Amino acid sequence: MAKATSTLNWCVVRIGDDHNWWVSETSDPVRWDVDGLSIIDPRQVQHLIELLDPVRDYGFNQDIFDAAFIPFRIEKDLGNGTVRLKRVKESLVESEDKLFGLPDILDEENGPYADLLDHVTRCRVKMLNDLFKFESKLTVDEVEDEIREDQNSNFIQGKAVHTFEELTSILDYMPAGYDTDEEAPAKGAEDEGGDDDLPELDEAEEEKLKNDESLKWDEDEEPAGDEVGADGKKKEKSAAKSDDDEDDLDDDDDDDDEDEDDEDSDDDDEDKPKKKTKSKR
Repeated sequence: MAKATSTLNWCVVRIGDDHNWWVSETSDPVRWDVDGLSIIDPRQVQHLIELLDPVRDYGFNQDIFDAAFIPFRIEKDLGNGTVRLKRVKESLVESEDKLFGLPDILDEENGPYADLLDHVTRCRVKMLNDLFKFESKLTVDEVEDEIREDQNSNFIQGKAVHTFEELTSILDYMPAGYDTDEEAPAKGAEDEGGDDDLPELDEAEEEKLKNDESLKWDEDEEPAGDEVGADGKKKEKSAAKSDDDEDDLDDDDDDDDEDEDDEDSDDDDEDKPKKKTKSKR
């Protein structure tokens, strides 16, 4: 790879109508055809690194990703949406600088970028087969054929496939009928349907469980001074106290009634002579 790209020291890139960067000129025009030659920008580099995180557990090799791109740094802004880039010797993944990545496609069949496409596809297929229970296991050939069909459709329309879109189509690939947001759907279904297996309780059983002290939380225990507790004991005491209060009230009422009776009796005594006198007349 070093020999093939030894004279590629700089390139000029332009921003396209699709908001992607395309190469318009290189320092090695003999071996590098700029027709449809794409390059990923720093923002796209970071996004691809994030998409690659899930497949790291399935054999992804970061060195293959680094080898597939030639790193460039901005040297000069030429205006009108064009920038001159200078080649650097840094890791596209580990560098703290904002780097562009030109895919090494001098050998489209067996070059470093072709190896990356094959490697990423295998890792993605392995991950999907592990997360989903397909009727028949997904194969690399099936994924490549489906993605290639979409790419051929773009070629027919005269559209060049950008490197970023080519990689994301693999890293975001899902078979028809499956959602990219679904992770281990069988597990999710079990979690959602967990309450369906619980038996239904009638009102008597619910009330019995409600008053069971062994099922109470510590914070649910009645603090001192509360009138009503969860076990009903305080409630009974309160009720008894309420009955005593009612008895006291009844006693007061009885005393009042006796006073009223005494007053009525006195009135009767006063009335009796009057009535008797009236009778004599």
